[in-house]
Amino acid sequence: MKRITLVILFILSVLSACKKDDTATSNSGTVTIDNKTEFSTTYYVYGFSFAKAKKVSTLEVPGPDVTIDVNTDNPPESWLNLQANNLYPSFYKIGDYPDAQSASDAFDNLTTVGNYQWTDMAQPVTPNQVWVYRTGTPCYAKIRIISTVNDSINDEPHGECSFEWVFQPDGSSSFPVK
Repeated sequence: MKRITLVILFILSVLSACKKDDTATSNSGTVTIDNKTEFSTTYYVYGFSFAKAKKVSTLEVPGPDVTIDVNTDNPPESWLNLQANNLYPSFYKIGDYPDAQSASDAFDNLTTVGNYQWTDMAQPVTPNQVWVYRTGTPCYAKIRIISTVNDSINDEPHGECSFEWVFQPDGSSSFPVK
């Protein structure tokens, strides 16, 4: 009887030590962000956090890595841009591609971060582009623009961007293989 009790206690202790890690996040995925302004006690938008692998409000700390904006500085022409919230030039465009397959191939073949001339914003953002983003830490993400929307809702500029991403959370210059 004593032996059975010890075995049961051992099994229970092993099972209690094997908890699922709920903080683990993905290093890749697809997401759509927009510039829709929300309001609670102040105005905010939702952007995307690569480290959290989800959309987060600009009110959160830390806030999103990237947000989408519609640049209307030259009416009637407007364009979309991705903005960073880290006070560093953070974007480099790898290229514009003629179709989704070419962009996907370039995205998949991008395995390391090079020595780039970083810019403050990714602009203009259009489908079939591949960008590299660096955080303030620095860690890196590669982004493939899948689709964009640049129009007006209730006479307000509306921008939307769907992108595929892969994040390198450890700061190395190599992207994880899917």
